[in-house]
Amino acid sequence: MVSGVEQAIEAFAKGGPVLVFDSAFREQETDLLFPASAADPSAIRQLRKDCGGLLFLAIGNEVGTDFGLPWLQDLHTNQELVMEHPVLHHLMTNDLQYDSRSAFTLSLNHRDTFTGITDRDRSLTTRRFSELWTEIQSKELDEIQRMEALGNEFRTPGHIPVCRESPGGLANRQGHTELAVAVARMAGLPPIVIGAEMLQPHGDAALSVEDARKYGEKYNIPFLSGNDILVASGLQGGNK
Repeated sequence: MVSGVEQAIEAFAKGGPVLVFDSAFREQETDLLFPASAADPSAIRQLRKDCGGLLFLAIGNEVGTDFGLPWLQDLHTNQELVMEHPVLHHLMTNDLQYDSRSAFTLSLNHRDTFTGITDRDRSLTTRRFSELWTEIQSKELDEIQRMEALGNEFRTPGHIPVCRESPGGLANRQGHTELAVAVARMAGLPPIVIGAEMLQPHGDAALSVEDARKYGEKYNIPFLSGNDILVASGLQGGNK
C-alpha cells in the first residue's frame, strides 16, 4: 500500500475514523468516515458536531443487491411512476455538476427508534444494518427472505440516507461512496460505512483540504486522498 494508507486502514479496522478527500476534480470535499459496525452514539455525535454535512450510510453494491435496494434515480425515472407523479419528470436529475449518476438509494430507520434522528437512534440504525447484513451472509436465504429480514427490522423513509456503490466500484466511479466502501474492504470489514461531509464553520463551502488535515492531526485521525485509495486498490488515479 502507498505511504499512509496502511496506518489509515489499521485504524479503520480497529473501529477508528478516517478522513477521505475525493478529488480536486470532483466534489472537492473531505468526509469523516467510521465503520458502520463501530457507530456508537459518540461516533454519530462526532459526525454531527464536527462535520456539518449530511450523515449518510455508504454500502457496497453487493449489500444493495442482497437487500434489493434500488437507486432513487432509477425509481424517479420509472415511466409508470412518472406518469402517476408527473412532478418527477420536472425534478429529473440531469444536471449534476460532478457526476452523471446519484448514489442515493432509500433512507432507513430501525423499527426500534423513536423519531430516528437522535444520536442513539441513528447509531442503532447504522450499526444494526451492518450487523444484519453480516448475519445473512452465513445463511442460505433467497431474495425474498433477505428483504423480509430487512423489513422485519427497518422501515423507510428514515433518518439515515443510504448511498449504494456503483457496479464495478472504483473502476467505474470514484465518489465518496465507492471510496468509503473501498477503505472498509481493505480493512477487512463489511462494506458499510457511516460518514458526513466536512464544511467550513460558516457552512457555505466545503472544509479546505488544509483545514481537514489540521483536524486530522489534532484528533489523530488519518487523512487519505481518493488517489491514495485508487493506487492502494491497484487502480490509476483520476477524476470521474
